[in-house]
Amino acid sequence: MRTQTVEADIVVVGGGLAGVCAAVSAARMGRQVVLINNRPVLGGNSSSEVRVWVCGATAHGNQRWARETGVVGEMYVENQYRNPEGNPVYWDDVVLDTVRREENIRLFLNTDVREVRATGPDEARGIESVTGWTMASEILTTFTAPVFLDCTGDGLVGHLAGARYRLGKESHEEFGEEWAPPEPVREFLGSTLLFYTKDLGHPVKYVAPESAIDITTTPIPEHRIIRSGDSGAHYWWIEWGGELDTVDDNERIRDELRGVILGIWDHIKNSGKFDADNLTLEWIGNVPGKREYRRFVGDYTLHQGDIVDQTQFDDGVAFGGWSIDLHPAQGMYAQGAGALQRFSDGVFEIPYRSLYSVNVENMLFAGRDVSATHIAFGAARVMATCGAMGQAVGTAAALCVEHGTTPRGIYTDHLDELRQTLLAWDAPVVGVANTDPRDLARRARVTASSTTTTVGVPDDGPAGDPEADLDAHDLDVDLGIALPVDPRLDSVDLLVSARRDTTLSVEVWSTGRLQNVVPALLEGKAEVAVPAGDRRWVTAHVAFAPGTPQNAVVVLRANPDLAVHTTAPLPPGVLTLVHRVDSDDQNVQVSTDELLVQWPTKPLRGRSVVFRTAPETRALAPERATSGYHRNHGGPNLWASGPLSPGRAEWLRLDWDEPVTAGEVRVVLDDDLDVELNTLHHHRTPDEVLPTLVKDYRVEVLPDGAGEDWVTVAAVTDNRRRLRVHPLPDDVGALRSARLVIAATNGAAQARVVAFRVQER
Repeated sequence: MRTQTVEADIVVVGGGLAGVCAAVSAARMGRQVVLINNRPVLGGNSSSEVRVWVCGATAHGNQRWARETGVVGEMYVENQYRNPEGNPVYWDDVVLDTVRREENIRLFLNTDVREVRATGPDEARGIESVTGWTMASEILTTFTAPVFLDCTGDGLVGHLAGARYRLGKESHEEFGEEWAPPEPVREFLGSTLLFYTKDLGHPVKYVAPESAIDITTTPIPEHRIIRSGDSGAHYWWIEWGGELDTVDDNERIRDELRGVILGIWDHIKNSGKFDADNLTLEWIGNVPGKREYRRFVGDYTLHQGDIVDQTQFDDGVAFGGWSIDLHPAQGMYAQGAGALQRFSDGVFEIPYRSLYSVNVENMLFAGRDVSATHIAFGAARVMATCGAMGQAVGTAAALCVEHGTTPRGIYTDHLDELRQTLLAWDAPVVGVANTDPRDLARRARVTASSTTTTVGVPDDGPAGDPEADLDAHDLDVDLGIALPVDPRLDSVDLLVSARRDTTLSVEVWSTGRLQNVVPALLEGKAEVAVPAGDRRWVTAHVAFAPGTPQNAVVVLRANPDLAVHTTAPLPPGVLTLVHRVDSDDQNVQVSTDELLVQWPTKPLRGRSVVFRTAPETRALAPERATSGYHRNHGGPNLWASGPLSPGRAEWLRLDWDEPVTAGEVRVVLDDDLDVELNTLHHHRTPDEVLPTLVKDYRVEVLPDGAGEDWVTVAAVTDNRRRLRVHPLPDDVGALRSARLVIAATNGAAQARVVAFRVQER
């Protein structure tokens, strides 16, 4: 047997999206990272071996401006460009390229960690090494590092190291969770196998093998929706094993799931109830996609109240937005819905204390083994949220190495540095404002070539044509216009048509949490007389002066005699809500008590009511790009120029009173975080590159003593990325000014910049 020892700064075990994002984040901070995966491909449940679509805080479009940024967001956007059809094999290479691009990562595939050396008492364990066997290569490798990350999903490394963990469901009494059972129960969310079908264009017979299960003898045909045109993750409900042990009984669970898939296919092909003559079974997974097993105990345990109430943490380092998504322990054999879902009214935070072990001093974790109750885990477990956690722990691990401290030491002594570092890398965090003392842009005067000062649709229409893409929309249900208010709202002008003389009721509502976009508290209302006629402007005087920048929702109450007019695209910082419950999966029972569910955006996503507000707004001012947040939080938090015109560049400029010495420029561009970019075949958007992204730009600096001769230090064409980092040459010297010059977007009517940072050398 061959053996070797590999030393690193950080060892990450698990190559799902949590592990990938952790390894990439730590490597980009200059740390030597080992990434170990026990499968031949990266991506975990999202890989071509399992083929689950990557869900996250967008919750299939239910949450607003919620798509993850950072490493997982980077992969989303790249996959949209490379793989608009959602091919799972192409997604494998998006993930693999993201890892292999980093010189500081050593990747070990097909390497199964099965031994962990840990020392110390139970209350203060420390991992010294992990050892893994690489199949086919027949080599045993011992990996050593000061910091270890368990991103295995099942929590194997922590288990072998003696870390505390939870299994199953907690009692209602332990955390006061409404949805928890009266007594603790050792039950889990089950595992799933998926399958793909293909139309061959001619009849194809199917002879069921002996292992196929006759589903007509089970509750499946009565309680689950089966359609011949569905495949892949549409069949997420083929789930089983919740009453077993999803690790000990993994092989039994796989065989049962495979037998049911073959039985479902026999039912589709041979029952005569489906149009399936030309369909063949193209692929069946053989690796069960696990949902739940060990959940480690951290210094904080996330619980149901944190999800529903959107608890604000001083150590929030990631966020989620998926529903509390609980499945019956009987899985596909349950007589009832395949899932019960309850949404929070906006994204919820995940604290750093839920991402390191309470008793293994040098171990962080991310993904399915997060420190959470079974109920809260139902919302935090989806893969893009796991990736967000991964970026947080990878960044924390890099800081552990830099400062020679433990994960808990980062919380006690370096928490602000952790959160500011995450923001600088555009990680998926919410409620974190830029206070970085090394960001020189924060002390500069900020100006721009132009600025959008009116919230709404321009007088001459969205594309210079008042008749362009203008649709009448009957006001048969209430509509909401989500928009930013800074500093105040006095009135709203609306383009309406009336069948007869009538009255339009208009209200303005605040949204509660700054990240929310639902009508939570009535702030004002007005009744507007509307005479009969087509396309006339009316004004509603609805005042709202919140004191700090906020989102608001202007509600237009239903009136069968009225129609509003809608157009595309949406102005920056604006969404359209429709007051009706919207659910597109009949296998799911959704709790309809939440405002988020009652006011979906999906029916009119991408379209705006034709409106404008007064007075002028500061919500899109130049200084929004140099301080504040990196996503919608009390407003869009970006600079938007005036309308672009051919041959004229727009610019954002920084001027310092005294020369500064800078090492790099970071630019964060708007990639429309309200658009879901699912990796596979669900809710696809037609744009391969997000139209709101800046396409062509250059970074220019004005060195001290150089007069007015601008020096170009970076020039980018055909950009399709959100975060761009441009190191400055050493010979540039001290700067008096810097500017971002934008020549073109990928389709948006104005330039949009989320952040323009100049980092101190």
